[in-house]
Amino acid sequence: MKVDVSSVDVWAVSIKDRPGALTEKLDALAQADVDLEFIIARRENKKAGKGLVFVTPIKGPRQIRAARKAGFEKTKSLHGIRIATGNKPGYGAELAMRLAEAGINLRGLSGAAIGNRAILHIAFDSSDDARKAKRLLKRQ
Repeated sequence: MKVDVSSVDVWAVSIKDRPGALTEKLDALAQADVDLEFIIARRENKKAGKGLVFVTPIKGPRQIRAARKAGFEKTKSLHGIRIATGNKPGYGAELAMRLAEAGINLRGLSGAAIGNRAILHIAFDSSDDARKAKRLLKRQ
């Protein structure tokens, strides 16, 4: 099974926990023709009335300017990789086991499968862990 593993820059912004707040941020990106591959939006557990939005990728000078104007910043504490592969039962468990056996702790994992394709985004606390994971997961 072919596995494509790449590093990704994750951008984040804080939003108010209210109807339309997410729309405002995503619309600012859409108006600048940002072609997002991944979005996560959620409430902040420790800050009442606030939410967080994570997106990737944001590429190109105009797109980066629009993202910054909308309040997005490239995260410095979250280091991500993207895995594109075939959809195979148990692949998530296999991937988690390989990382654990290599002593690599992950910060978060999000994934989806549609038909015979699967995309996973994994976040790490350090760029070193992200590099190690990228090398490890490129090997079959």
